[in-house]
Order: sequence, then structure tokens, then C-alpha cells
Amino acid sequence: METVYTLYRVSTKQQVDKTKDDIPMQREACHEFAEKMGWTIGKEFLEKGVSGFKVSANNRDAIQDLKAAALKKEFDILLVFMFDRIGRIDDETPFIVEWFVKQGIRVWSVQEGEQRFESHVDKLMNYIRFWQASGESEKTSMRIKTRMQQLKAEGSYTGGPVPFGYTLVNTGRLNKKGREVHGY
Repeated sequence: METVYTLYRVSTKQQVDKTKDDIPMQREACHEFAEKMGWTIGKEFLEKGVSGFKVSANNRDAIQDLKAAALKKEFDILLVFMFDRIGRIDDETPFIVEWFVKQGIRVWSVQEGEQRFESHVDKLMNYIRFWQASGESEKTSMRIKTRMQQLKAEGSYTGGPVPFGYTLVNTGRLNKKGREVHGY
């Protein structure tokens, strides 16, 4: 019987919420998939609030622990909900996936199947997958920065020190967490 290690990750602290946490969804999907495949999940690795776009695999404990376990041949399959849970750095993550495969670890995604490296096309598809994930992260970052600039221009307080000469005023609105929204 093949032993499976899983990796679950959410990118920001805001995604780590007891009622809306994305990790239970990833865990449930991975467990259902492993059961369907006849696999046994041996160990689960969690990364809460770790950006797969901003934080290199060299600085992620879960990836380093998985690599050490792979070298010790502790497991046969690395299972993730989607491949971007491994990372989103286009010039790093494809090579992390390939490294696991070269160690004899099969890398599977519940949503995308198995990542193989049997042909040049497989390698290209692996690279394109993480190039696309990196692009999605860049677009998300641009949307957030633009919206933060718009909020500041509208006089909304977005955090940090209050500019000299300004006073915070309650706007009468509540944010997603039920806290008062302030403006200048």
C-alpha cells in the first residue's frame, strides 16, 4: 500500500479563520481522493498564512520537512488539493515538483491529477502551470493595491499611522469582521 503525505496551505493570515478556514476544505478533498485511490495518508503538513508567491520554498518549513522525508523514503505520494498549494513562484516551484519526482515521489493534485515528467511536453506543462499561478498572484496583488489606493483617495482609513493633521472619524459602516470602518 502506498503512503501519502499531504500539504495544505493558505496564503494569508486573513484566510486562517475558524469558520472560513480553507484548510479543512483542502483536507476533506484530499482524504476523499486518497480513499477513492486506495491510498493511506501517513502525515499531513499545514502552512497557515504562508504565501506561495512571496516566500521561497527554501524558507518554508513544510516544504523542507517534506524534502527531508522524501530523502528518507518515508512516503510514496505527495498529494495537494491543487498544485499551487506547493507554490506559485514560476522560476522555482516547477523545479520543486520535479525534484520530488526525481526522488521517486509521485506528485498528485486532487483537481489536476498526477504531474509527470515523461516527455518534454510534461515539463513544459509543469512550467506553464506555475507560470500561470504566478501571474494570478501578480494580478491579485495589483487589484489589492489599486483598491487600497482608491480607499485612501476616498478618505477611508486603511491602517497604519494617521497622517499628520488628520483625525479618525467613524463612518457608521462595519467591515467584514464586524468592526467599525473609519475615515479621515
